[in-house]
Formats: sequence, structure tokens, C-alpha cells
Amino acid sequence: MSKNHSKQTRCKARTKAGKPCRAAATEGGLCFFHANPNKASELGRIGGRKNRHAPVDEDSPLPKLDNAVAVMNTVGRLIEDVYVGKLHPRIGSGLAPLLSLQLRAIETADHERRLEALEKRSAGAASEQGLHDKATAVPDLAAAGDPEDVPSWRHEEG
Repeated sequence: MSKNHSKQTRCKARTKAGKPCRAAATEGGLCFFHANPNKASELGRIGGRKNRHAPVDEDSPLPKLDNAVAVMNTVGRLIEDVYVGKLHPRIGSGLAPLLSLQLRAIETADHERRLEALEKRSAGAASEQGLHDKATAVPDLAAAGDPEDVPSWRHEEG
């Protein structure tokens, strides 16, 4: 083996900052990018296109996400858009937790609304029952204190 193969040579060109290029040299003494200066800009363009944000489709704007069905439909549409390549998977991954949060908020608000309705209904029924109980009240003889005054049916053991 010769010395050139055991020790890797560095590019003979200089960077834009004026420092020596530290990349490995090819057979011509320059690194790949200094030997092919147009290749760097071409590869940069390709990478830029790949990382470009997809334009928002004005024909199908984001619907109002004010109920669980709307969130479910939007999730389905996002899955389809990622699958067909219309939406980058990173965008879909970023939207997934937001949609999950929205769904939980909708469910919580729905539970609170239902609970409030049940409490109102229960309070109304209790006040109606209270009026009915007062009209048909039977005196509580056990509270009178004398056990002999309590009718025998109240002492039954079951």
C-alpha cells in the first residue's frame, strides 16, 4: 500500500470564508462539490422542493371543528391527504395532537352540558317531590322518642 491510500488527502480549494476546505479530495485534488460547483446548487434546489410547504387548498378549507363528527371527518380527510401525498406526514403528525385536544374539549363540554341538564331536571323533580311529600306527610313516630308509640310494622325485621 502506498502512503496516498493510507492517509486521506484533503481538498485543495478554499471555502467562501477563506479557510481550507476540510472535505476529502477526489482524484483531481478537489472535493466533489469544488470539482462540480453546479451540483451543490442543484441538490439544494431538490431539497428545497422536498421541504416546501404545500399550498393550502382554497376549495376545501378547514371546517368548523365544533362537534365530534366534524373532528372525525377532518381526521379522515387528513389521513387520506397524507396517504395520497397531498399532505406531508409531518404536517399530519403535527395536527393529530391538536385534533385530539379539540375532541377532548368537545367531549368535556358535552359532558358538562349533559350534567347541568340532569342536575336541573333532578332539582325540578326534587322540588316537585318535596311539595308532594308535604301534602301527604306521615308523622315520623320514631323521632318522638317512645318506642312503644311506634307501630309494629316499623319494627319488623327483614
